Amino acid sequence: MDQTELRQWEHRCIQEELPPCTATCPIHVDVRAFLAHLRCGRWAEAVKILHKAMPLPGVLGRICDAPCQQACNRQNVGEAIQIGELERVCVRHTEGEQRRVMPMPQKDIAVAVVGGGLSSLTVAWDLARKGYRVRVFTPEDKIGRVLRGQSPQRLSLAVIDREIDLLASLGVCFETTADLSSVDAGRRFMETHAAVYVGRDAATPPPWGIDAGSPGLPENAGGTPTREGLFAGGDHRSPVWRAAQGRWAATSMDRWLQKVSLTAGREKEGPQETRLYTNLDGIAPLAAVLMAQPATGYDETEALAEAGRCLQCQCLECVKVCAFLESFGSYPKRYVREIYNNESLVLGERKANRLINSCSLCGLCEAVCPHDFAMQDLCLAARQSMVVRGKMPPSAHDFALQDMAFSQSNRFYMARHEPGRATSRYLFFPGCQLCASSPQQVRRVYAYLRENLSDGVALMLGCCGAPAHWSGRQERFADELARWETDWIDLGRPRPITACATCLSIFQTHLPEADTISLWEILADIGLPASAVYRPHVPLAIHDPCTTREAPAVQGAVRRLLSQMNVAAEELVLGRDKTECCGFGGLMQNANPALARKVAEQRGRRSERDYLSYCAMCRDNLALAGKRSLHLLDVLFPEPDGADPAGRPPPGWSQRRENRQRLRSDLQRHFWHESPEADANHQPITLQMDPEVETLLETRRILKEDIEKVLRHAETSGQTFRHRDTGHLLACFRPYQAAFWVEYSPTDDGFQVHDAYAHRMEVLGGHETK
Repeated sequence: MDQTELRQWEHRCIQEELPPCTATCPIHVDVRAFLAHLRCGRWAEAVKILHKAMPLPGVLGRICDAPCQQACNRQNVGEAIQIGELERVCVRHTEGEQRRVMPMPQKDIAVAVVGGGLSSLTVAWDLARKGYRVRVFTPEDKIGRVLRGQSPQRLSLAVIDREIDLLASLGVCFETTADLSSVDAGRRFMETHAAVYVGRDAATPPPWGIDAGSPGLPENAGGTPTREGLFAGGDHRSPVWRAAQGRWAATSMDRWLQKVSLTAGREKEGPQETRLYTNLDGIAPLAAVLMAQPATGYDETEALAEAGRCLQCQCLECVKVCAFLESFGSYPKRYVREIYNNESLVLGERKANRLINSCSLCGLCEAVCPHDFAMQDLCLAARQSMVVRGKMPPSAHDFALQDMAFSQSNRFYMARHEPGRATSRYLFFPGCQLCASSPQQVRRVYAYLRENLSDGVALMLGCCGAPAHWSGRQERFADELARWETDWIDLGRPRPITACATCLSIFQTHLPEADTISLWEILADIGLPASAVYRPHVPLAIHDPCTTREAPAVQGAVRRLLSQMNVAAEELVLGRDKTECCGFGGLMQNANPALARKVAEQRGRRSERDYLSYCAMCRDNLALAGKRSLHLLDVLFPEPDGADPAGRPPPGWSQRRENRQRLRSDLQRHFWHESPEADANHQPITLQMDPEVETLLETRRILKEDIEKVLRHAETSGQTFRHRDTGHLLACFRPYQAAFWVEYSPTDDGFQVHDAYAHRMEVLGGHETK
């Protein structure tokens, strides 16, 4: 990712866009933060927000006409927040608190400000803080009378005097009863000051022939000014706009004096458009809080209640629904920068690795984002880059890739025509995880397809290569897909039927010529099996796998099947095109098991109903998280013993492999009447272990097969440690990237396993022998 791509990604996330109130404000007061403090009674913090943006906040805070209210989102669900009234009560409540303004070091440059209006005093305020020597000239006998005259009900002379005193503390000098009536007077100001500002909001603007022009820019609004250093503004009816024009003029004067561009980088001055989206669904309309004394404005209690109506507008649509995005404490725009920095590292710690590898790649963020920010695309591209550069930690995906290798080995993989046929019109590809979870149902489905589809149904067992794709290993994924395609071509290009939504997505995206179709679409067309007699007593909540988000035909077929069986079903709030991941997708479960469980638990809380899914891993993950769940095949092909399918415990990792291997053998015997060859490389060893040890191994993703390899190596080599107190043996073996340690004791018919763990360190040197 280069800087251009970084900027493009960052631009898609709108979370840092200004809320409408701030975007509409000419001086960009952070209204959202102001109200957030005020609603909690943090008056001192609230007024600091006003001080940060407002010139002369004691004055402007009382007379601001609050154009921001016109853009307030709350008016779409009730009435707009009374922001102007809240500004007034805030400055009134805190007016006794001392304020410190820290100016920059003083410059030896004198500027003149003509007029005592709000725009002129704003220019004096901003330039004095920048260190200029500012002199304010007015024909009035007292500074600020024009302000008092413009808003007598809200401004007292005492308030104005306090703000003038603050200006004086910044070094601003005031000259009242100044003679501004002649052109010669203007000429003298120009001769004795480096720059001059003339406020059109003065009580009596001087007759110097100043054109309207663009506020804050030289009078000819670009190019070389006809009279160098003469600026003007303040002709707007709105007080806050007059302050804004003074601020822009001060910026232009500062730039002109420093001999830099008057216009560069000033695109965001003043009101601007905002792309920020705030979802108002489900927000109850609320009217503005009524004032007990309208003449004096809100009291403190009323002000807190009114500020409490603020929606605190922000987007975060993706973070609201994605536990992954929420768990890392930020939002996509910041994550983009973290990933960019992570990728740019040559040496040092890559802190964003866990972020990158924890994404489920489900695409829910893109589905709910108003601007289609696809975090899954960003994370997948980052994974691919890490793999190419050799920066991907093996621990993130190693277990899943080993499991994929098992599925592609001769212990599970096979590709055959229907028994007795040399050609096949269809190809049933159940996918590796359904075979691991419910092997008996795979056998029943294959038999049913053979009975109801003409011209032959071939069978292929194996993996679609999704783990390689998800882990960013593009070359390996291409190899796995090429192998699948080669065998598919050798079978005569039969139309694939997949029971797995991930397999369907992989083939439709990367092998579109295969014209893959979902098992559920086929079953909805050919009709229900006679075994489809399971009738739950209450409605089931449909959990759509995340890989069907862009497959409405598949989702529709599932609902047609349930309707044909008269099974009542309800939709989840996040379903269909906005369905959530179960925590397995994108190898989240491998890279961040704790987060994957949180995701599954969050999904399970969306409804009190039992869940029905049509993805084996979705069903098993939800069940593992304690949610009663069943697979669609549990309804179509229920177990003959009438067992509760929603209470079926998910198989562990070791059992999943055993199920796949046993399924292949059973299919060979049942359909092709063959005797499977014994696997000489895998002779099981009798293992005994307490339930808590089995749970520990499952959590650590240590398979019984791994334990057997360690024990076989230990018994053959004699390389073990013996515990002095317990007598237990400790052995280590590194069959692939992970090294496994097993604490065990021999028994009469096998071994008792007490503990086991794995790591990726390589231990060099010899061992004690027993």
